[in-house]
Amino acid sequence: MGVNLWGYEGGKMGDVSSMEMWWLINIRATLIALIFISIFYFSKKIYVKFLTISTSPSSSSSLLSSTLHLPSASSPISNQDSQSRTLEVVSDSDLKFLIDNLDEKRNEDENWENVIDKKNNFLSYKAKCCKSKDRPLTYLSTTVFECCSPELLRDFYMDNDYRKQWDKTILDHVQLQVYTTSGIEIGRTIKKFPLLTPREYILAWRLWEGKDTTLYCFIKDCEHPSAPRQKKYVRVEYFRSGWQIRKVPGRDASEIRMFHQEDAGLNVEMAKLAFAKGAWSFLCKMDNALRNYSSITHPPSTPSVSAATLIQKVPPDLDYRTDITSAVSTSVAYNDESKKKKLLERPSKKFVAKALLLLGGVIYLCRAHSALGTKVTVAYILTKLRKRDDTSRQGSHS
Repeated sequence: MGVNLWGYEGGKMGDVSSMEMWWLINIRATLIALIFISIFYFSKKIYVKFLTISTSPSSSSSLLSSTLHLPSASSPISNQDSQSRTLEVVSDSDLKFLIDNLDEKRNEDENWENVIDKKNNFLSYKAKCCKSKDRPLTYLSTTVFECCSPELLRDFYMDNDYRKQWDKTILDHVQLQVYTTSGIEIGRTIKKFPLLTPREYILAWRLWEGKDTTLYCFIKDCEHPSAPRQKKYVRVEYFRSGWQIRKVPGRDASEIRMFHQEDAGLNVEMAKLAFAKGAWSFLCKMDNALRNYSSITHPPSTPSVSAATLIQKVPPDLDYRTDITSAVSTSVAYNDESKKKKLLERPSKKFVAKALLLLGGVIYLCRAHSALGTKVTVAYILTKLRKRDDTSRQGSHS
C-alpha cells in the first residue's frame, strides 16, 4: 500500500506503522526548516550584494557628487525681487553661517573624524566629518588644484552643462529662475543612486566676492512652484552646502574649501563608508575634467545672465571675517613647514655652540698637557660629540 508525503491517502489516514509516521513528521519538519534556511540565506546574500553595490564607485560618486554640488547658470530671468520670501532663500546670514563653519578654530571643540587625506602631482584633498544629534553628518574639506586660477575653478564649478558630460550621476538638471537684483538662482537636479530611488534636489544658490577676489557660494534647499513633487523621486528635504575659492599664496594653485550637510535619507554609516571609498577616485575624475575644461570650446547654450555674472559683494561687517578665514587656511599650509624647519635648525645650532665650547677646552688641554690621560679625554669627548650629532640627525629625519 502506497503512502503519500504527508501520511494521507484518499482523504483518510494511510495504514502506516508508528515508525513510518515518525519519519514522515520528521521529513515534513526538515523540509520546512530547509525552506526557512534557504529564504534566510538568499535574503542575506541579496543584502550583502546590495551593500557592495551601495559602496561601489558609482554609489560613492553619487554621494560625493552631492557633496561637491556644482550649481549651473542656465535659467529664466526674473526681476521680481520684491518677493521677500524668495529674497530670503539665500541671504547674507547664510554667508555668515558659511564663514563661521569654514573657520576651523571655531570648530576645535567638536569631535571631528579624518576621512581622507591624499594627493598627487596635480591635486591634494583632505576631508573630515563630524556627527551630531540635531543635524546631518557635517563634512569639511580642502582641495588644492595645482596650475589652476581661481577664475577657471569658479567657471568650472558653475558650468552644469559641462558637468553632465563628466559626472554620470546627474540624470537631469533644469534651471528654474534667476533673480537679477539679488543674484539668486534656483534649479532642479536629479541624481541617481544604485538600487535606490533617484534623489531630487530643488536648490537655491548665491555668490559673493570678498577682498583679494576670494569667492563664496552658498547652496540650500528650497521649494519652487515649477517643481512639484513626483512619486518617482525622493525629494531631499535638508541641504546646506557652500565653498570658498581663493588663490594659494605664493603658488600657481587654487584652493576650494567646502562645508556640506545633507539628509538624503541614507544610513549615516553607509553614507560615510561610501564617501571614504569613492572620494579620491571621484576627485581624480573631476581633476581630469578640470584640466580639459579650458581646452574645450563651450557653446553659448546658456543665457549671459547668471549667478556668476551677478556676484554680490561681501558685506563690510563680514569682510574682515574672510581675512581671518584665509589666515587660518594659510597657516595650515605654510606654518607647518616653518615649524618643521625651526625644529630642524634649533638642534644643529645648539650642537654647534656646545661643540665649539668643548673643542676650545680640548685644544687648551692638548697644548698645556701631553699626557696619555689628556689624549684619552680628547678621544672620549670627540666620540660623544659624534654620537650626539648622529642621534640628532636621526631624530630630525624621522
